[in-house]
Amino acid sequence: MKRRSLRSRIQRLAPTLLVAIIFLGTWELGVHLLGIREFILPPPSSILSEFSEELQIFMGASGESILFSAARATLWSAVGGFVIGCGAGILTALVTSRWTIISEATMPFAIAANSVPIIAFAPIMNNWFGITNPASKMAIVAVIVFFPAMINTVRGLTLVDPGQLELMESWAASPARVLRTLRIPNALPFIFSALRVASSLSVIGAVVSEFFGGPRATLGVYITQEASGFNFASAWSAILMASLIGITFYVVVLLLERWLMPWHRSLGDSG
Repeated sequence: MKRRSLRSRIQRLAPTLLVAIIFLGTWELGVHLLGIREFILPPPSSILSEFSEELQIFMGASGESILFSAARATLWSAVGGFVIGCGAGILTALVTSRWTIISEATMPFAIAANSVPIIAFAPIMNNWFGITNPASKMAIVAVIVFFPAMINTVRGLTLVDPGQLELMESWAASPARVLRTLRIPNALPFIFSALRVASSLSVIGAVVSEFFGGPRATLGVYITQEASGFNFASAWSAILMASLIGITFYVVVLLLERWLMPWHRSLGDSG
């Protein structure tokens, strides 16, 4: 069974790996054959070489890697904003879903606010908290992830099977018991769907908010400064680092979902 499961996973990953190899190979050959200059598009080999040099510095004792220090600071801002924003969104949903009138009144405003380019508030947050203060970046990330978490949680708490709800009411279950045993389990797939989206949005929001200023030891500032100095391989290696952080964050949320919801049929079908 284990061999069969491993074989099926390899078969599912094979097309993705093949596409990635073809894409990177075409990119590498295209840059060399077409004579594209590095300031326009560096080849993957240059990017990986720059990334490996920073990795060797990080793993060794030859000094502090600026890239990995920047990644650590950006990760801290992304995770902090993710926890604050998603936590506040879920708590707000728990309150608003308890009273239908409040939920129906606030949901249009939440949807409208979600369409606002929140990143435009970056200069305001920098003015409030300080341009070098990680709280300014966390606040931007928190606002970005708040509305997806809130909207999805409200949907999960309210879209309950009427038959199950009537059964609970026939047993004279209290609202708190209905919430704990029916509404929250029903909302978990919606919540984790929002958390998966928020995990990627948090990294994007943290990096983009750093474009508006901050200490050098952040990925956004690092990318901006390296690009302005025509060190495009270094800038792309920072983009690669941001991608790895986003993928890792997403995988952590996915593993947490599998651990907390082994009963969910969609997870069973995908496994």
